[in-house]
Amino acid sequence: MDIRQILPTDFNPASRVWIYQSNRPFSEKEQAEIAEQLEQFTAHWQAHGAPVKGWAKLLFEQVILVIADETDTHVSGCSTDSSVRVIKSIERQYSVNLFDRLLLGFVLKEKLQLLPMMQVPYALEKGYIDENTIYLNNTVLTLKELEENWLQPLKNSWLAKKFAIAQ
Repeated sequence: MDIRQILPTDFNPASRVWIYQSNRPFSEKEQAEIAEQLEQFTAHWQAHGAPVKGWAKLLFEQVILVIADETDTHVSGCSTDSSVRVIKSIERQYSVNLFDRLLLGFVLKEKLQLLPMMQVPYALEKGYIDENTIYLNNTVLTLKELEENWLQPLKNSWLAKKFAIAQ
């Protein structure tokens, strides 16, 4: 999957990125509702009364990407909090966890599969994943990093060193 085909093309490469991964896929109905909520939020996102150039989308049926281009309006603590409120609202509304950083995402057969971090060695040993499995590196902070390092082979990720995966 080339993520660049989905992302906004008129945003500064230094735009800030937040990634929220759900512990389960959303149904089609939920996806449509979430898409509408994200669209409403970004259309009205403000920082100290000034509009924030924002973009948000649900990918892989369970990953919410939020991007803010700070070229004209800096995203302050209050405006970041407003985005987190939307995410927490989605969490409550759909009974999901969007803040579990120990649940890792891998793309297997074009679908997102989640794996608790402590099960990665077992999954490697049993061949469920390998060094070329695409990993969702949700630690990226900018649009440029998102484009270049979000979807990466496991061997190129920070997990390679943690679990001594051949590079």
